[in-house]
Amino acid sequence: MSRTRIKICGLTRPQDVAAAVEAGADAVGFVFYPPSPRNVSFVQAAELVARLPPFVTAVGLFVDPQTEFVAEALRRVPLQLLQFHGGERDARCAELSAGIPWIKAIRMCAGVDLLESSASHPGARGLLADALVDGFGGGGKTFDWSLLPAGLDRPLILAGGLDPDNVGEAVRRTRPWAVDVSSGVEIAKGIKDAAKIAAFVAEVRNADD
Repeated sequence: MSRTRIKICGLTRPQDVAAAVEAGADAVGFVFYPPSPRNVSFVQAAELVARLPPFVTAVGLFVDPQTEFVAEALRRVPLQLLQFHGGERDARCAELSAGIPWIKAIRMCAGVDLLESSASHPGARGLLADALVDGFGGGGKTFDWSLLPAGLDRPLILAGGLDPDNVGEAVRRTRPWAVDVSSGVEIAKGIKDAAKIAAFVAEVRNADD
């Protein structure tokens, strides 16, 4: 059985980056969306990314950004993967990414067809299925996992309300390529808890066995 990859998103502090790395996260996410309580500046993000060891991917999250905003982020922060979380279409994602691999977040609810979303974003390296909540991500709410279709033609990243208590069940039921967590390992918005991160990773690994 393949190993489920793990992304810890919304990091804002050096100690939280260290906790994610120590626990065995495959990727860490930095939010470049000023309305979010987890937003980081380019200076903050660059300092945090500099702490990452080899083979831990730095992901930048954007929501319907301006072209120059993303270009400036890429000039100042060595991001390896981009995550577009708004209403960006495929061509727009390709334009903004400037050749860097990207994934597209889809906000799941009744009537959303992930297969259609996949077909309309052929350039995406994967699709991130998230809950439909106020704001963009980090809402702490799950969605109906039965909405996930069989036969998706690219990696599925499962997000939306995951935490140490439910991620094992989520992995066993949906068998995603990866899981993505933010609020589920926090003690406050943007402030992670090392014990929760470690517990989250352990539950994913248990579900992989």
